[in-house]
Amino acid sequence: MKVDLYEHAVRVAMSRRRLLQGAAAVGSMAAMGGLGTRSAAAQDNVRAEILKIPGVGAGSPTDADWQKVGELCLAATKANVAEGEFEGVELTFMGLNNQNLHNFLFRGFLKPWEAYTGAKINWIDLAQADYNARLQQSIATGTVDFDILEMGAPFEGDTAGRGLLDEMPDWVATQIEADDLVDYLKAPVGTWDGKTYRVTIDGDCHTFSYRTDYFGPDGIGGAEVPKTWQQVNEVTKALVGKTDPLTGLPAHGYLDPLKGWGGFGFYFVANRATAYVKHPGEPAWLFEPDTMKPLVNNPGWVQAFQDVMDLINTEGAYPADQINADPGTTAFSQFLAGTGSMLMWWGDVGSSARTSDTSVVGDVVGFGINPASDRRYNWRTGAWEEEMNEAPSMAYIGWGIYVTNRVSGDEKKRKAAWSAAAHLGGKDLSLWTAAYPSGFQPYRNSHFQYDEWEAAGYDRAYIEDYLGSNLDSYNHPNAAIEPRIPGIFQYYSVAEDELAKGFAGQYGSAQETADAIAAAWEKITDQIGRESQIALYKASLGL
Repeated sequence: MKVDLYEHAVRVAMSRRRLLQGAAAVGSMAAMGGLGTRSAAAQDNVRAEILKIPGVGAGSPTDADWQKVGELCLAATKANVAEGEFEGVELTFMGLNNQNLHNFLFRGFLKPWEAYTGAKINWIDLAQADYNARLQQSIATGTVDFDILEMGAPFEGDTAGRGLLDEMPDWVATQIEADDLVDYLKAPVGTWDGKTYRVTIDGDCHTFSYRTDYFGPDGIGGAEVPKTWQQVNEVTKALVGKTDPLTGLPAHGYLDPLKGWGGFGFYFVANRATAYVKHPGEPAWLFEPDTMKPLVNNPGWVQAFQDVMDLINTEGAYPADQINADPGTTAFSQFLAGTGSMLMWWGDVGSSARTSDTSVVGDVVGFGINPASDRRYNWRTGAWEEEMNEAPSMAYIGWGIYVTNRVSGDEKKRKAAWSAAAHLGGKDLSLWTAAYPSGFQPYRNSHFQYDEWEAAGYDRAYIEDYLGSNLDSYNHPNAAIEPRIPGIFQYYSVAEDELAKGFAGQYGSAQETADAIAAAWEKITDQIGRESQIALYKASLGL
């Protein structure tokens, strides 16, 4: 049963099907150009060939598969780099090792690149919870020890804003076909002071995943999938004591991650909050633009925190020990493994549901955008408005590959670093990462040619639903886009710390918890410099 979360979007924009068709048309036209001397047919053949590795339903990909994909996608590199051109060059790459994805895939993708170019890559692997601290320590102590960095756009203020990155050469933008990116990932994302620094490899937004076997005429969760956060909480409470139709274990509703994740966990309570506080036509939802006064303790944010606390206080609403469940747990150890019926997560849960060995829900999962709220808080007027409000969260603005200024004085090393980045961000390789477990989700117009996905083995209705949830989020007129300002993850990390105290009952109320976060945010702003933060925040909002 399909979730109808798009009434507002339909009033002001195209329908899901029209969006998909339009994106497919754009992607088809883009594919016609090809790279170098490659014909459109040759490019199509490569795309079809890599999507068969290992094949949808054939189990999780292995290192051998990643290497095959990397080898098949080397044509663009060979057009710009001579064989053995980087012999003797060593590069250090810092990135993630989440769920054995990210850096593990990059190793496989880059092994053929290393063999062809002669370069050698050394790896720094980080858990997501450790990422922010490691990056900030390197910046603060002036001990940046990596040449290539996997990083999200929110950190551009901390890195590009401090002059730590190398500017992208023009040939890289041509090789990766940067014009193929969905609009919200184009400039100013990836840029600073008019200079480009990023090869995009991901297009982050949070989408809503739900179990179709919980909902329908005979569904234990009700006839219809919840459309609002109010309904999400009602259903979650009503499921207590019922039995999961797939596993026979206790049924559960929505899966909130209650444990911090190095700042990244804050995105998940923000999903609830944006529906309450992101007002149409108003880009600011974290701080007041003219003062940097936090909005995180206004009634809308407090309601989001209260929603979670209500479920914590409802025995059986969450799986046991949910207080120790971080977002990786909720997605991969719970939802995909058959525990719980509703989840907000990055869109790659959709590809993992059908192509990962750990998933048991591939046949009973549907998708939509962030649930709405049946009312919204207007921080400018200080009043609630009894209006339905949708506000998908563009959480993290996607991962990218960046090159640091450690290579800026060595042209051979610099070209090698950018060539490695361009290989990982290539148009064809990116299609594979969108379709298989990688840690990334669709982010190019050409990723929405759903005939390609169907030919690879995906069910047509499933892929329209999955890809549609991403497109509807990217194109939503009231999308909540976070600011690229220095210290953004300092704000998020301290918010996680205070929320953990609130969820554990150390504060007396949701309001007290929110006030503690706001006070901590004020200190961070003063430490960084309020006037500079105001200027950068307003610029990031287009004000």
